[in-house]
Amino acid sequence: MRLRGPCLVVLAGLFAQAAMAAETAPLPQPRPETSAPDKSAPDAAKPDTGTPGPGTPDTGKPNTAAPATGAPDPSRFGGGPHIDKPIQNTLPQPATLTPPSADTINPDRFGAKQPDAAYGAFQRGLYKTAYNLAMERAKNGDPAAETLVAEILSRGLGVPLNPAEAAKWYALAAEQGVPEAQFQYALMLLDGRYVKKDEKGAFALMQASAEAGNRLAQFNFAQLLVQQDPGDAGLAKAAVYYERAAATGLADAQYAMAQLYANGAGGKPHDDAQARALLAQAARQNYDTAQIDLATWMIEGRGGGRDLKSGFAWMKRAAQGGNVAAQNRLAKLYMGGIGTDPDLVLAGAWYIVARRAGLIDPQMDDFLQGLDDDQTKQALQKANRLP
Repeated sequence: MRLRGPCLVVLAGLFAQAAMAAETAPLPQPRPETSAPDKSAPDAAKPDTGTPGPGTPDTGKPNTAAPATGAPDPSRFGGGPHIDKPIQNTLPQPATLTPPSADTINPDRFGAKQPDAAYGAFQRGLYKTAYNLAMERAKNGDPAAETLVAEILSRGLGVPLNPAEAAKWYALAAEQGVPEAQFQYALMLLDGRYVKKDEKGAFALMQASAEAGNRLAQFNFAQLLVQQDPGDAGLAKAAVYYERAAATGLADAQYAMAQLYANGAGGKPHDDAQARALLAQAARQNYDTAQIDLATWMIEGRGGGRDLKSGFAWMKRAAQGGNVAAQNRLAKLYMGGIGTDPDLVLAGAWYIVARRAGLIDPQMDDFLQGLDDDQTKQALQKANRLP
């Protein structure tokens, strides 16, 4: 198919020669105007614009230019001036063009950034490769590479665990203003295990990271403010950072804001409806404490309508997630048939699970003692299969 165009040109030439040979008395042709080019003839020296090149956007419109077939022009028989020009160079056909390799295209031409090989390897789980690539740049003071080296060392990914060495690289990156490094190094300064404890330095770095938008730093800086001033004034300062972190979807911060609205603290008005909405946001992210509170509020009808079935479902979800308090409360819901059908065996089973984890509830102990032998046996069997 690639030779389809050239074949048409050759065949058209042969037909033209045969037609010329058949003429016994050629008609005289008007003398062509040589002062200006013939605009009716295509310019063979120009590139074919019907096929977009590597740097030309494809508009999706078909090439409507008629292909040269070599057929006689009607102008030769009395029309306007015409010049028969031989085709010097055949136009390239689309099938003969070799598309450029993606490897040879520079993404900078299209506004893209060059990929980071070290972070790319890290994301694919090639931790040793990522460490080696990042280390070369970290030694030259690249803050992003310093942070990556510290992350790998602090978690022992592909290399031996070395928190002390990680602290060194976090400190270097923190000095250059990397928010993630500032947050991680602040935690190390607070802990004082692998570096000298420095609460003042940790406070400053945590604040810098929080102001830069690190949501974990925002939550933890709020916690530091509350520790520094447990009163309402401290809560009001902390609320600013809790609220910022909650807006990013951080479940811990959403729960903290729910508590502020539920208690009308930290400069926030008492608003059970807003508190319940925040509890629901945190609960949907498997924040088990929020799930317990949301379940309780739904059953009691606090902050909204009473919904026993949904309250039971949230309590069960928290219990299945391993929350011991939720397991004990779920047992009571089964015992009382709240939001579900009464089931004494399942009530006993969930309390047995909670009691094995160390929770003792005198009311549920009395309930368990009141089960008959068969119910107790079934409760034990079900407890062994529960999470």
